[in-house]
Amino acid sequence: MNLSDLRLAIIGLGYVGLPLAVEFGRIRQVVGFDINQRRIDGLISGQDFTLETTSDELRAAHHLKYTTNIDQLRSCNVFIVTVPTPIDEHNRPDLTPLLKASETVGKVLKKGDIVIYESTVYPGATEDDCVPVLEKTSGLKFNHDFYCGYSPERINPGDKAHRITNIRKVTSGSTPVIADIVDALYNEIITAGTHKAESIKVAEAAKVIENTQRDLNIALINELALIFNKMGIDTEAVLKAAGSKWNFLPFRPGLVGGHCIGVDPYYLTHKAQAIGYHPEIILAGRRLNDSMGAYVVSQLIKAMMKRRIQVEDARVLVMGLTFKENCPDIRNTRVVDMVSELKEYHCKVDVYDPWASVEEAQHEYGITPVTELRPDFYDGIVLAVAHHQFKSMGAQAIRRLGKPTHVLYDLKYLFTPDEADLRL
Repeated sequence: MNLSDLRLAIIGLGYVGLPLAVEFGRIRQVVGFDINQRRIDGLISGQDFTLETTSDELRAAHHLKYTTNIDQLRSCNVFIVTVPTPIDEHNRPDLTPLLKASETVGKVLKKGDIVIYESTVYPGATEDDCVPVLEKTSGLKFNHDFYCGYSPERINPGDKAHRITNIRKVTSGSTPVIADIVDALYNEIITAGTHKAESIKVAEAAKVIENTQRDLNIALINELALIFNKMGIDTEAVLKAAGSKWNFLPFRPGLVGGHCIGVDPYYLTHKAQAIGYHPEIILAGRRLNDSMGAYVVSQLIKAMMKRRIQVEDARVLVMGLTFKENCPDIRNTRVVDMVSELKEYHCKVDVYDPWASVEEAQHEYGITPVTELRPDFYDGIVLAVAHHQFKSMGAQAIRRLGKPTHVLYDLKYLFTPDEADLRL
């Protein structure tokens, strides 16, 4: 199969799939498929609610068309699956979107076609979980009638410096020939180059440990912050001092959420436990990071009590809901842990985030963010996300939102130690 013969379909047009479809759509015919008609309508009108692509970039993808109609996929022979792979309430991998996407592809799969997965999974998921669905739905035989590849996404929501084209990409295929085709295909758009892995399982494992490593590093810093807080030492000052050494890693403490770092380790630990190994270090890091929301609230409540602020019915403003700064992505945000914990203390909580969609916050978490800030109103204020708008406001403007006696907790080191009452 020559590259010129490849007709692409991107299955799932979210934070991962759309930038990929746009880049390929500049140079070749691409069908972008999503089950969400509202999403498709927005893209057709030139609007991307994820803000990962601009209207100009959408217009530049001259060869990209959008659809919810599965029949539009029948002319394609390469299907790139970019759907979410979340965890459930018990921190177990939820492959439902991935398996349903595989069913969709299976309905239009033909002899000679290639299915490439980008969704984060545990090693073996492509061949052990997805391929059987493709075979059952299509009636075709893997590595005889159709083939697979795996090229894990490396999208960093909100990051305008590290884009899909300038981040090196891992590729793989179910046979050596397919691996070469997949690698050559991605090299059409990835200016940073590719790394062709030895197998699909190697590529899957590489992806899942990228964020597991980050998760554990942040867990270490979070634990150090807990220790230094007990010792009355400013954690940020310690990290700046240690950072003067050339090889010190610049991690910072905080809440660990999002679609990758707070999720991917559970995919690896799930697989490890399935084969009889209990991964103690990875799970210990997850437990610590998942406990940080409750820790922050406990610190805030103690500080309020020391100032004789009545906790019950106290008004607390949480500034920020998205999982990271300067992006609208609220997937797996751990800010909700703080909101839930504050309500356990019977506090009245307002959440304010100029980036987050009010409708999405209501749908996902039952939280209705406020759209206006009231001065002289709050007993406690938590700077939970480092949006540039909050930095621009300045500490004094934020303090004016509080009552004469209040507590300001700067979770993200936006301001100096003297400008905030508490820092992580």
